[in-house]
Amino acid sequence: MRAGRVCVPPRSWRDYHSKMVVVESLFVYPLKSARGIPKDRVRLSATGFEWDRHWMATNAQGRFLSQRTHPRLALVETELTGTALRLRAPGLTPLELPLAPQGTPAPAQVWKDDCAGLDQGAEAAAWMSAALDDSARVVRVPQQIARKADPHFAGQGSQQVSFVDGFPFLICSTASLAALNERMPEPIPMERFRPNIVLTGLEAFAEDAIDSIHIDGVTLRLVKPCLRCVITATDQRTGLPGANPLPVLRTFRFDSTLLGVKFGENAVAANGVGEEVRRGAECRVTHEAASAAMPDSG
Repeated sequence: MRAGRVCVPPRSWRDYHSKMVVVESLFVYPLKSARGIPKDRVRLSATGFEWDRHWMATNAQGRFLSQRTHPRLALVETELTGTALRLRAPGLTPLELPLAPQGTPAPAQVWKDDCAGLDQGAEAAAWMSAALDDSARVVRVPQQIARKADPHFAGQGSQQVSFVDGFPFLICSTASLAALNERMPEPIPMERFRPNIVLTGLEAFAEDAIDSIHIDGVTLRLVKPCLRCVITATDQRTGLPGANPLPVLRTFRFDSTLLGVKFGENAVAANGVGEEVRRGAECRVTHEAASAAMPDSG
C-alpha cells in the first residue's frame, strides 16, 4: 500500500463495473502555472500529455516560478499552433515560442529536482518579466529528458516527467468537487485544481481507492494523493485571491501520513504512449482491493 492511499475501497466499488465512468474534461498546461487549454483529445507522450509543462518561467537562478509566488501567471493564456506555443497576457503583444526544442542550455530547478532546460532568449525573458511584473526568464525541456517521477511512489524505472511538480498526470472527479462545494461558503470551479483529466461517474473521493484507470488503449496508475497549496485559492480568471478551499479541506481531507490536505490523484502511464485519450471516453477502473487478484496491466 502506497503512502496516503486508502486501504478500504468505498462501499460501492463492487458496483463500478455496472456504472459508467467517463472522461468529462481534458486539459493541457504548456507553460507551468499558466492557464490551461481544454482539449477534445490529447496524445500521450513519454512525459505525459503532449506539450504539458514543457515550458516554465524561472528566476535568474533557474528556479521555477508558479502562482504560489506569482499569481499573475494565471493571466497568461496559452495556445498551441502547428509550430509554436503562443502566449498572451494583458497589455502585451503575443509571444511565440517554437515547438521544436531549441535554445541555450541552462539550469532549471523544480522543487528539489535539478533539471536540464533550454533558455528561450532575451525576448522571451523581457516578455515574461513584463507579464509577471518581476524579473523572469523562460526555459523549455530539452529533447532528451532525464528527470523521472518519484520512484518512492511511481516505482523503479518510473516515467519521465517534464516541468510538472512531480507526476505527469493529475486526475480529479466531479463528484469530489461537488462534495467539497457543499461545504464551501461559495462554490469554486474545477479549474482551481488544475487537473489533466476530470472524471464523472465516480462517487465522491472514490479515486482514493483506485489503483488504475483504463481508457481505450491507455492505462494510468494512480500513485499518490495530490496535496493542495495556495494556488487553489487564486481565481484563475483574475489572478486575485478567491474563496479558499484549504481550511475546508483540512476539516475532512487532511492526510496524516503525507501531512497535507488532499484533492485529486497523481498518476503515471503504465502503457499507451502514442495513443490518444478522448473527452467522453468510457473508463474501466481497477481498485486497490482488487489489485492482488487483477495485476496492473502495465
